[in-house]
Order: sequence, then structure tokens, then C-alpha cells
Amino acid sequence: MTVQHARSANIYDLRQASPTLPPAGVRPDDACDLFQGLGARMSFDRDEEIFGEGEPADFVYRVISGAVRTYRVLNDGRRQIGDFHLAGDLFGLEAGREHMLSAEAIGRCDILVCRRSTLFGLAARSPDLGQALWAQTARELERAQAHLMLLGRKSACERVATFLGALAGRQPGNREITLHMSRQDIADYLGLTIETVSRTFTQLQADGVIALNGCRHVRIVSIGALERLTE
Repeated sequence: MTVQHARSANIYDLRQASPTLPPAGVRPDDACDLFQGLGARMSFDRDEEIFGEGEPADFVYRVISGAVRTYRVLNDGRRQIGDFHLAGDLFGLEAGREHMLSAEAIGRCDILVCRRSTLFGLAARSPDLGQALWAQTARELERAQAHLMLLGRKSACERVATFLGALAGRQPGNREITLHMSRQDIADYLGLTIETVSRTFTQLQADGVIALNGCRHVRIVSIGALERLTE
């Protein structure tokens, strides 16, 4: 099913959703969970587009399971990945009326889709929900600023170490990291070649900083060594 067909198939569900205001005094993280009652659940297969750059930003999305990449294809054909969105993350929340980047499912994933007007309308009447959205937006901005500094000032080894450290902070356990994304995805996020990324993973393992269990699982062996590489 194409994105447009998927949207058409679920538009009735989105209109029929019965949004409710969060109860008074609810914590921001709990308020953000109320997103589940505001829209429709949609599934996307691996590499399926969720929305495209320049399309109207009429909907806001939240990852239920799986992972999503947002990206832009540059004039020379190269792909620059802006961010990876994991379970619990909101994405597609734009300042303007159009999407600045495209979004694709990395693997099969389930997404909650909510009308932007519905979400903003409730946020205007609920300080707690508004605070939750503001906190989410602030986290997105913080990650974007860190990504900019990473691309501009760090070596390949420092970039990979910083990426792993940041990813560990977003997943339970902190030492055990599941890589939903491929080495090519990581390269396009860090502004490196896939060969450089692969060599750097191998070097970090040889240095006793990380241990690799296949291509998708990383264990941080020495948090101190990883942190020194990210400073």
C-alpha cells in the first residue's frame, strides 16, 4: 500500500478518534503518552516512505515499535540522514506547514498518526500536554545541535563513539545497544563512508571499548573509554 493510499485508508479513523484532555496534574511524560488516543495506528514495511520532503505537514507521528530515519537527498545524489527515531519518539512535528525532510521506516514498524490540528488544539487547552510537546521539541533541537557539532568538529572515531554514546542513552540498559540501522545508515548520518564506519567499529572493538555481537548488537565494554572519545 502506498503512503497516499495508507493515509486515505486511515483518514476516517483519524476523524473518528475521540481525543480527550489529559487529567490535571499529569506528568509531561504521561501526557505525551495520551498521543495514543488521538490518532490511528499504521504499519510500514522496510524502506517504505512515511512522508516526503515538501509534503504538507498535516500529521504528527509517534513510533510505537521499530525505527524511522529522516533524511534529505542532496543535489549530487548523496543522502544525509537527519535523525533516527526510536520507539516512543515523536517526529514530523514541523515549525512550518511542510516537511523539511523525508521519513522512511528502517524496518517494519508501527506508527501512531495524529492530525497536527487535533494535537495542537488539545495542547492549547492542556498545559501538561503542551509542556510535553515542548519538552519533546527541545530534545529534538538538542539532538540536532549535537549532530551539527559532531559533523563539523569531530574525527571519524569520535563521531562513531559519540553516536554510540547518544544511542545508549536513548535505550534501556545503556550498555547494550540494538542497532536498528545499517552501517550505510550510520555512515549517512555521520557524514562518513561505509568503509570508514566499519573500520571504526572494528578498531573500537580491538581497543576494548565495545564488543560486537553480529551487525546489530553492540555492548559497551568501557564506558570511560567511550566517554573520553566523545569529549
